[in-house]
Amino acid sequence: MRKAARKTALKPRHQRLVLAVLALAALVGAGLLAAWGLRSQASYFYLPGQIAADPPAIGQAVRLGGMVETGSLGTLPDGVTIRFIVGDGQARVPVVFSGIVPDLFVEGSGVVAEGALRPDGTFAATNLLAKHDENYTPRELEGMSPAQARATVADASDGR
Repeated sequence: MRKAARKTALKPRHQRLVLAVLALAALVGAGLLAAWGLRSQASYFYLPGQIAADPPAIGQAVRLGGMVETGSLGTLPDGVTIRFIVGDGQARVPVVFSGIVPDLFVEGSGVVAEGALRPDGTFAATNLLAKHDENYTPRELEGMSPAQARATVADASDGR
């Protein structure tokens, strides 16, 4: 007669334990892979005063936020590159950008420039994000008192 087949299967309780450990290892591995892949995508936010006091490494991807100083905006002879100064009341940082400028980008407005600092101290922006005033008013309601604006909106919503 044949010898009885050896049992190599795990008990159900041990199978669940092995599956739980494998799932945990897979989650940890996926998290580490994601963190490693995104390590170079992180960009730190600086204000002009912070860049003046403790500048980032030359060429390091950072974001510079502040106000576009009035009278500082100018277009270079190539017609595509602009220069302006971002200030925060403590320091000023010259910025150069080549590309399409957002519609809301004007002197005296807030801006977040993504890019890197050059060795000459100029910030080379690769992307501009224009910030608008949080007190937005549609053109149709500009100059109206709050009561007039409410009445106009109510009339519009009634279909008048």
